[in-house]
Amino acid sequence: MDMTRRDWLERMAAGAALPALGAIGGAEPEKGAAGPMRYVRFERDGRRAYGVVERETVHELAGNPFRGAKPKGPTYPLGEVKLLAPCEPTKILALAGNYKSHLADTPAPKNPELFLKPPSCVLEPEGTIVIPKGRADVHYEGELVIVIGTRAKDVSKAEALSCVFGYTCGNDVSARDWQANDRQWWRAKGSDTFGPVGPWIVAGIDAGDLALTTRLNGEVKQKARTSELIYGAADIVSFASAHVTLLPGDLIFTGTPGTTSAMKPGDRVEVEIERIGVLRNRVA
Repeated sequence: MDMTRRDWLERMAAGAALPALGAIGGAEPEKGAAGPMRYVRFERDGRRAYGVVERETVHELAGNPFRGAKPKGPTYPLGEVKLLAPCEPTKILALAGNYKSHLADTPAPKNPELFLKPPSCVLEPEGTIVIPKGRADVHYEGELVIVIGTRAKDVSKAEALSCVFGYTCGNDVSARDWQANDRQWWRAKGSDTFGPVGPWIVAGIDAGDLALTTRLNGEVKQKARTSELIYGAADIVSFASAHVTLLPGDLIFTGTPGTTSAMKPGDRVEVEIERIGVLRNRVA
């Protein structure tokens, strides 16, 4: 049975196990520590803004959360706003071959293997993934996505996590025939709508061992834990920053586990990550 928009929003809110201005999963944060927060970009009445989600309520922020913006007063029911991609990156990096289960018999890379996706590929929660004309082998790739919070250049592994604002869910949509036959992956991984992210950014959590599940039409297709990543967030951010200056709001897709399969028009795909939420998109 398909879900209504309200059902989906309620599921996301419950599945994230967050009162976003407090502790995750009912556990109290350490004394003096800020609890995990859910940050969104949203649209209401033709106006776009950032907000913080507390249970079923969006508290509008007075500006950009990467610059420390605070709630300014207006609040809205979560079900009455349109969720947008949770940030506007200047660049998107993504990893290839970062789970042994995805590499099969291929040796693990000696360094994080990064490639670029254009910001124009970003797609909001509930947005429609559009399969390019003539393509029949376009796959989902459920992934944990790092969201950069501060300018990062040549940061050490020890410093790297201090540059991370939070994490979100992502789907590195991939046209396999272009990926196999083109010299570069600019369209295989970067076509319009090939970068769904959301539903929000969760800040204040340890993403080192979270369950990741991808479902196609309700059937589980991928199931792994982020502890299985060959290179974790600190390794990735440190390595990337040695070559590319990372800026607030930039995204890094951390790689996909196991095997994938093709999507077709009419499908629905969900990427769910423990303590973060569910990213859901249609396919056309």
